[in-house]
Amino acid sequence: MASPPDLDQAVDMYMDHLRLVLGRSENTVRAYSADLRAACEGLDGVEGFTLDHCRDVLDWAVEAGHSATSVARMVSSLRGFGGYLARQGWVGTNPAAPLRAPKTDRHLPRVLKADGAREMLDAAAQAAGETDDPVPTRDWAMLELLYATGVRVSELVGVDLDDVDTGERTVRVTGKGGKTRVVPFGPSTATALRAWIDARPRLSGPSSGPALFLGVRGGRIDPRQVRTVVRTATAAAGGPTLSPHGIRHSTATAVLEGGADLRIVQELLGHSSMATTQIYTHVGTERLKAVYRQAHPRSGATD
Repeated sequence: MASPPDLDQAVDMYMDHLRLVLGRSENTVRAYSADLRAACEGLDGVEGFTLDHCRDVLDWAVEAGHSATSVARMVSSLRGFGGYLARQGWVGTNPAAPLRAPKTDRHLPRVLKADGAREMLDAAAQAAGETDDPVPTRDWAMLELLYATGVRVSELVGVDLDDVDTGERTVRVTGKGGKTRVVPFGPSTATALRAWIDARPRLSGPSSGPALFLGVRGGRIDPRQVRTVVRTATAAAGGPTLSPHGIRHSTATAVLEGGADLRIVQELLGHSSMATTQIYTHVGTERLKAVYRQAHPRSGATD
């Protein structure tokens, strides 16, 4: 298999392919480029461009309130790029080939509101306290850390024990391109993390290494296991069923609606570009429109 370039270079090369070989319009190239750069954000190489990752990206697009047309175009972008990677010999087969556009609607972006987050985390804490099984304690700590920090699922699974300081209430995460950042969290997250660190030896084994979060076989937890935990927990909380991307989106929305500057959110989320962060302002705007339509006598809304 040929040695692949980094993902940014691969996207650039695919854009040239669209222009020069397939003769696509500049508008199409720009749209595909935006889709793929958003999809590849947080990945270190083509090995991270998996079917699971692509499905997470589409879940996020639906949760973020993108139109059916935009989501369908994103499917085309991902499938086309995956095929290009395979033809170049950088991946074995097109990982995005099985993708189909998930159902979308015109409702507000699906985020976990503050009361829903509280219910989810309280339920996780209660489940952890009702058993000696370390897995519910692990899940509680993961959910707390995801919601408190908005880290990507790839960053969460990469956290090691010495990346966490429960005294200072910070976690060091490694994002795209090996860039590290330190993200703060609150006292409830520190409590959950201490409980998990105490329980972790009951799940650890020879393959555990320094990983903070472990799978049921004792190795570093897999992103698919995290996705399952998040979907189960959010569904049980009575709100929308979300992926880890949805939790990240919920965190960004909560921080923005709490009055944080957009640049603070950019730093919190580890975005290299402000343009990526600005997608999160969409939620506040849409919610404002919804309230206006419901409350203003001249909004044009009908009963």
